[in-house]
Amino acid sequence: MNHEQKLNEIVNLTGEINEITDIDMLLERILTKARSFVNADAGSIYIKEDHILRFKYTQNETLQKRLSPGKKLIYSSFTVPANNRSLSGYAATTGEVLNIEDVYALPPGVPYSFNPEFDRIAGYRTQSVLTFPLKNYRGHVLGVLQLINARNAGGEVVSIEKEIEPYILHFAHNAAMTIERAQLMRSIILRMIKMAELHDPKETGAHVNRVGGYSVEIYEVWAQKRGIDPAQIEKEKDTLRMAAMLHDVGKIAISNTILKKPGKLDPDEFEVMKQHTYLGARLFSDGQSELDDASCLVAANHHEKWDGKGYPGYIDILDGRPLAGRDTGDGHAVGKKGEEIPILGRIVSVADVYDALSSKRVYKEPFEESKVLDIISQESGKSFDPEVVDAFFFAIDVIRSVASRYPDESAS
Repeated sequence: MNHEQKLNEIVNLTGEINEITDIDMLLERILTKARSFVNADAGSIYIKEDHILRFKYTQNETLQKRLSPGKKLIYSSFTVPANNRSLSGYAATTGEVLNIEDVYALPPGVPYSFNPEFDRIAGYRTQSVLTFPLKNYRGHVLGVLQLINARNAGGEVVSIEKEIEPYILHFAHNAAMTIERAQLMRSIILRMIKMAELHDPKETGAHVNRVGGYSVEIYEVWAQKRGIDPAQIEKEKDTLRMAAMLHDVGKIAISNTILKKPGKLDPDEFEVMKQHTYLGARLFSDGQSELDDASCLVAANHHEKWDGKGYPGYIDILDGRPLAGRDTGDGHAVGKKGEEIPILGRIVSVADVYDALSSKRVYKEPFEESKVLDIISQESGKSFDPEVVDAFFFAIDVIRSVASRYPDESAS
């Protein structure tokens, strides 16, 4: 590509990431787009937190091809010190770019080194690496991006051309600004969750992050099996991730006496508890954005059941009353069933129950995973959409890795 073509591609890539609002979806997309620009086989992205770098995402086409179709790479979350001893740490602390032809042949006297442990375990050979900081307009380093094993047209691993660096740095600068915006959005959502947590100790940042993470993994499998366009899948994942986090925000309007009761709720208390669905949906009912629409759907529908025995059913979310012709005769609304329940609600239902059963509560210890999986399987066709349950089990390895990334405070 000539200069103008490269610049146009960077502008296009920047435009694509600017459309994403969720921080997790954004980081994954930044890595994907940067890799495509240099035709890198692999890459990783880190976020800087005080004096450490937290590993967030990795991609590796060579290792991906070893997996069964539809499966994803599983990786561990870890941190590295933000110092000069590692490639990523050096880029974070100095703000400089490292463009290395072969990490196994570093020149003598450099302060940084390459850790070959991953290569040894995975049976991979890292060679060329471009490591660069993600700086905002103030020059602060927000994270680090690594692009690994650039390939030529013949598929051979080559060094990354020096001429590419200015374009990549331009992309990195714009990526850093979108990261700041997405971090602010996540912060606002988590503050809303903290308000709910004042009432309901179960509604923690870790819990909602897990439910959001599980939901997008389940949705991606479900959507791929349905043949939904990949671009639509990516767009839906962005809003679903945040909407799923807000599924129980309506609990902020429920009495502490009910939310913090350690035992089982009596029938009257349970009727009050049910109100959190439409009270939460009401917060987003003005529909000013796709996120509002998705959040409204999720809040209102994540307790509906496939067999129609869930709640709140066909109601007006503004007053909680049954819709005309949808009253069961005792003041309750007819429950939605099957595909009458929006798919986002059906997905978050499974994600939420899986996390609730797997987590410690005031009134219970976490269930063994085998018991949790048995319950989910047994509820297929009753509480849960069978296709969503199938997608859940297909994605279970990735779901477990999401859980490990967001441990409860007592477990961290």
